[in-house]
Amino acid sequence: MLVRHTFTPLNNSRLTHLCGPLDEHLRRIEEALSVTIAHRHEQFKVDGPKAKATRAMEVLQALYEMAARPIEPAKVQLVLATDPTHAADGSITLQTRRADLTGRTPNQTTYLDNIASHDITMAIGPAGTGKTYLAVASAVDALERSAVQRIVLTRPAVEAGERLGFLPGDLSQKVDPYLRPLYDALYELMGYDKVQKAFERSQIEIAPLAFMRGRTLNHAFVILDEAQNTTPEQMKMFLTRLGFGAKAVITGDVSQVDLPKGDLSGLVDAERVLKRVKGIAVSHFTSADVVRHPLVARIVDAYDGARRKST
Repeated sequence: MLVRHTFTPLNNSRLTHLCGPLDEHLRRIEEALSVTIAHRHEQFKVDGPKAKATRAMEVLQALYEMAARPIEPAKVQLVLATDPTHAADGSITLQTRRADLTGRTPNQTTYLDNIASHDITMAIGPAGTGKTYLAVASAVDALERSAVQRIVLTRPAVEAGERLGFLPGDLSQKVDPYLRPLYDALYELMGYDKVQKAFERSQIEIAPLAFMRGRTLNHAFVILDEAQNTTPEQMKMFLTRLGFGAKAVITGDVSQVDLPKGDLSGLVDAERVLKRVKGIAVSHFTSADVVRHPLVARIVDAYDGARRKST
């Protein structure tokens, strides 16, 4: 199918930003949607399957509207990942430093809805799908609205092919690199100074999973990241830490388990054991939800295909 569109009024600067250097943005859209884009000045033609050609033109229109300045490749990828059918349907917008933060894909929107409406939410899917980032954003939003009194972020200190004991420093310094992605998300969503003050007031706590044993977490928003690297015993321990007024989000990628070979992932086990327990929601993500470099989505698909062939 051939879809035609003329951008009016003519604005050569916007058209240049829309296309990108050497038509880089157009090539990115072509590759992502399997279409062909041709243009002459303000007249664009998209050739491909009806749904994809129409979607490509929607992406071009969206990019044209934001093309007052040069468009970064990452912005093109985000627009491609955004589902236009739910952009204005009342989906949750979070109160963070990023005023426009909301779900960009149907699965992300469902994920945010699940977090808002359930005390425990599991997010399972590949890297780059926003599982951890949106969980931290939801926690920041809850803290800003005084829905919780503190945020507790934790993850298991399991080595991805490396030995923790050989890292320099004391225990705190050894595990800090494993918790760094959580710090980075907080700094982006709250600002460095505000995060530091929240740490000083004990409104935010980041700790290895082992430090959770024996505690009861009341009126807290608790996030367990990299949960695929928990054992079933650790997962049960974590889940039973929740107290009154608490909310938990558990994120992980079951295709990247770093436990010793043959050990069962606590995340895989929890999804199976708790599937009929009311109050727990499970959100699944796929390569279609990846909002990083477009190669990441193709890498995820390639590994998934290879894994299916080997089983």
